[in-house]
Amino acid sequence: MKVKMLSRNPDSYVRETKLDLQRVPRNYDPTLHPFEVPREYVRALNATKLERVFAKPFLASLDGHRDGVSCLAKHPKSLATVLSGACDGEVRIWNLTKRKCIRMIQAHEGFVRGICTRFCGTSFFTVGDDKTVKQWKMDGPSYGEEEEPLHTILGKTVYTGIDHHWKEAVFATCGQQVDIWDEQRTSPICSMTWGFDSISSVKFNPIETFLLGSCASDRNIVLYDMRQATPLKKVILDMRTNTICWNPMEAFIFTAANEDYNLYTFDMRALDTPVMIHMDHVSAVLDVDYSPTGKDFVSASFDKSIRIFPVDRSRSREVYHTKRMQHVICVKWTSDSKYIMCGSDEMNIRLWKANASEKLGVLTSREKAATDYNQRLKEKFQHHPHIKRISRHRHLPKSIYSQIQEQRIMKEARRRKELNRIKHSKPGSVQRVSEKKKRVVAVVK
Repeated sequence: MKVKMLSRNPDSYVRETKLDLQRVPRNYDPTLHPFEVPREYVRALNATKLERVFAKPFLASLDGHRDGVSCLAKHPKSLATVLSGACDGEVRIWNLTKRKCIRMIQAHEGFVRGICTRFCGTSFFTVGDDKTVKQWKMDGPSYGEEEEPLHTILGKTVYTGIDHHWKEAVFATCGQQVDIWDEQRTSPICSMTWGFDSISSVKFNPIETFLLGSCASDRNIVLYDMRQATPLKKVILDMRTNTICWNPMEAFIFTAANEDYNLYTFDMRALDTPVMIHMDHVSAVLDVDYSPTGKDFVSASFDKSIRIFPVDRSRSREVYHTKRMQHVICVKWTSDSKYIMCGSDEMNIRLWKANASEKLGVLTSREKAATDYNQRLKEKFQHHPHIKRISRHRHLPKSIYSQIQEQRIMKEARRRKELNRIKHSKPGSVQRVSEKKKRVVAVVK
């Protein structure tokens, strides 16, 4: 004879102290939980709404420059150190933790066109409108010493950009041509050119460090190999490209910020067509920078806003702006992938959160578990219409909103004009109505 008995272990439900949480027994049999999916959907919907409610990305404004901020640079070893150059030739070094300027240098006469740090973080380089390249110590001068550069190189033309090699004592400048320099020499190791127009930006590849790319004012994007001292490939777009940025996780991928309001992601192995066209800006895109994870990038535009794009999406997931922010000239993503910095015309450097609704500070284990659970729920139901609509909701400034409305009105007027033309055309004639898509003319040489 079998007798069924209830056996309960007090250790499974009795609290050791009053501060412990009350343990609740739960049966995981799916037949006892028929409404699990609707319950998860409600939680995902609430999590998406709360994400938009608590989306407050702006953190701080670093003011002190007396002219517009023209360039930014990150310290390779210190997360709290940022360098900025202004249009009046002034360079400032900032401490993000204290949110203060710790050093100020009058580096050039005229604009500071470019700034970059050495791979070891002991010094940094600047170029300006006075046709000079200067190397400065990262640490300030000791007591009694004057603020002077370590090295000064006098050039023949104006340099418009500079970038340092990721592993060696070599840097590249651009202007009328791309020059490769050794830090110990006052003349370039080699000079590379393809065409006769001025080059506005040059960037080293962080993975394949011997590769570098540049963009010129004749609408070209040119790739170079430092080992061969010759250009490799060229791609020609419809409008001028302001700058490019390499993906730090995929060696062959780079993104170009273009004057036609779009960003183009290319694979350098197949430059015939872009991998992805990123649209949402309503004015020229001036700068772009990747996150250290390689999954997102941030763009700065003339439309007084910055946008965060996933690499595999054509539309932005976030748009940041303030009432006083003017044309954004430069933008950087910090090395810990948590913050974004941007410099604009009204002499301020702004600090933003990369995740707009992220809670700053130390999180308890329960908060981390709840955040991870909500994130998985949002990913599970991300294609549901209501959740998709709420997650896409963004507050746009009036200037951007008015331009978007104008574009919609013009598009609708063109559509109606085409329909009227077809309606009043002669009977028997067959005509097709198709939306004219934006095309990118790519020429590989």
